[in-house]
This record gives sequence, C-alpha cells and structure tokens, in this order.
Amino acid sequence: MTEKPEIEFPGGEPPTELVITDITEGTGPEATPGASVTVHYVGVDFETGDEFDASYNRGEAITFPLRGLIQGWQDGIPGMKVGGRRQLVVPPALAYGTAGGHRLAGRTLIFVIDLLDVR
Repeated sequence: MTEKPEIEFPGGEPPTELVITDITEGTGPEATPGASVTVHYVGVDFETGDEFDASYNRGEAITFPLRGLIQGWQDGIPGMKVGGRRQLVVPPALAYGTAGGHRLAGRTLIFVIDLLDVR
C-alpha cells in the first residue's frame, strides 16, 4: 500500500479553474473518462488546510465509476496512469457547488489521489 501523502498547503488566493499537478507519473494503464477507478485519496480544505476526508484513514482504497464523482475528479483523473499520484485543486463550481446543502459547498478543495487500478 502507498503511504498517505502530506499535502503541501499552497496559500494565496484559491484558483477559479481546476489545477492538476502530477506528483508521481504512473506507468500502468491510463484512466479514461468512462472508466471505473480504484484510488486512495486525501482531501483538505484549501483555505484552512483541514483534512475533511481520507480513504487512508479507513485503511482501504475505494472503487467507483468516474461519472459518479464531482466534476473536478471527472476532469482531473482521466489521463492519469496506474501507479501515479496527482494533486487536484478543485474550485467550488467543480466540487460541491458554490452554495447549498453540502458541508463543503463554497469551498475550494485539494485532493491528492493515488491511482491503484483502472477498469
């Protein structure tokens, strides 16, 4: 199992567009827009640096179809290869919306994602 990443806190103004940064380039199969992916991930709030979710804390990776995820993941994971680690900085419009019922609505989110498998 890969180690839980530490997220470097970027500071400054949150971006208004999705920011994709490859930390480690994978060498396995490439994720495509319609794929199901198995990932480990950590998510933190851009402004506070508070971790709000991490599959690592539960001790197991999760598998799901990309089209069921927030837009930032649907746009940010394709092109990634198995074995890779990628950071996504996701503005509210591509996450949980700018306002509304979700506790993360209106927040810019940072995810570090380890891609373990693609189907």
